[in-house]
Amino acid sequence: MRIDILTIFPEIFNGPFDHSIIKRAINKGLAEIHIHNIRDYSTNKQKSVDDYQYGGGAGMVMMIEPIANCINQLKSQRNYDEVIFLTPDGELYEQKTANLLSTLNNIILLCGHYKGIDQRIREIFITKEISVGDYVLSGGELPAAIVTDSIIRLIPGVLSDETSALSDSFQDDLLSCPVYTRPADYNGKKVPNVLLSGNFKEIDKWRYEKSLERTKQRRPDMI
Repeated sequence: MRIDILTIFPEIFNGPFDHSIIKRAINKGLAEIHIHNIRDYSTNKQKSVDDYQYGGGAGMVMMIEPIANCINQLKSQRNYDEVIFLTPDGELYEQKTANLLSTLNNIILLCGHYKGIDQRIREIFITKEISVGDYVLSGGELPAAIVTDSIIRLIPGVLSDETSALSDSFQDDLLSCPVYTRPADYNGKKVPNVLLSGNFKEIDKWRYEKSLERTKQRRPDMI
């Protein structure tokens, strides 16, 4: 899978993609992440990417040309399955969307800033709009990192145990059950006996019941 991220702050991605699962996926050749500075595609001397909005009002708007130039250049080199804009008014991001995106070959993630991007970019180029929650961030970089992480970890071969992702929260429309490790007794707080029993049928039953219980308590809207 190849993910191209368009941003005016490329340095933000230095940390999130240099460690752990994403770094492992890149080293294995299972994923490519390419960061593009939108300012490099500006045609004016100041390399500006924003301007005042028509109609007045507070906040600057990201201009058409730099974004369009970048997307057009990328699309001239390969086909893209999705061109995604990270925006608070997009569709709420869910595990099922991550599952679907993880099966694609090439996607573009566009990070907005300021008051937003010129609406015509959304109408001409964008195929999907995603929000990571009902709140506003300073830009689309952190949401892009979230989406990237959630997708790449699902690619076969990335996780050392591929079944691990299948038992994550939301994969079966439930929250995940409680998990335990050594020691079996910590200051009188003991691991449930069923998990020490070796009876995997009963363990699976316990895990399902606890997942259902936790979901009812914390996310009854999912039931």
